[in-house]
Amino acid sequence: MRADTVGLVTAGAALLVVLLPTTWYLARGVITIVHEAGHALVAVLAGRRLRGIRLHSDTSGLTLSRGRPEGPGMVCTALAGYPAPSLLGLAFAGMLAAGVANGPLVVSALLLAGVLIMVRNVYGVLSVLVTGGVLIGVSWLATGPVQAAFAQLITWFLLIGGLRPVGELQRKRRRGRAPYSDADQLARLTGAPGFFWVGSFALIGIGSLVLAGGWLLA
Repeated sequence: MRADTVGLVTAGAALLVVLLPTTWYLARGVITIVHEAGHALVAVLAGRRLRGIRLHSDTSGLTLSRGRPEGPGMVCTALAGYPAPSLLGLAFAGMLAAGVANGPLVVSALLLAGVLIMVRNVYGVLSVLVTGGVLIGVSWLATGPVQAAFAQLITWFLLIGGLRPVGELQRKRRRGRAPYSDADQLARLTGAPGFFWVGSFALIGIGSLVLAGGWLLA
């Protein structure tokens, strides 16, 4: 199968996973893992002390860190979550475009290992282990072409799936159901309105999808 055909097929499959309620509910936990990993990584890079990550059965998550309650480090930490899946998908697309077919699988394994160390609740541990089990199964049992197609599927899922929570966030904010969201936290930290930050998340996600799509379908 031609590379552009594989790209279209895996993109279509990822789109269906994101759009269908049942598959989205089952797969959304992956987006949450990456979201919380984004918070955690930037918190550490900003000099904050990471206390732990919690993943919940309603697909929400929470990353706790200790440090100054305001300032650039806190702003960067709060900002990192929603763009993380899209930016990771963009990085994976760059690897695939450069011919590093197993790059997304290796990086995904390292990310899951790092999150597993920091998870502080039972459901979170189970969620990471199940996700890691799927990844290990494909890495060990699948043929090279299947692994390459799976890497593309992961990439498309991060790119497309990273956008849906942004829309969900704004709908919750409009109904007054997300007063402590990342966007509202950023609004309190910076003075810029929450809608500005939601729009920023969306622009990063759309830009990543367009750029990565050009690489994957070239």
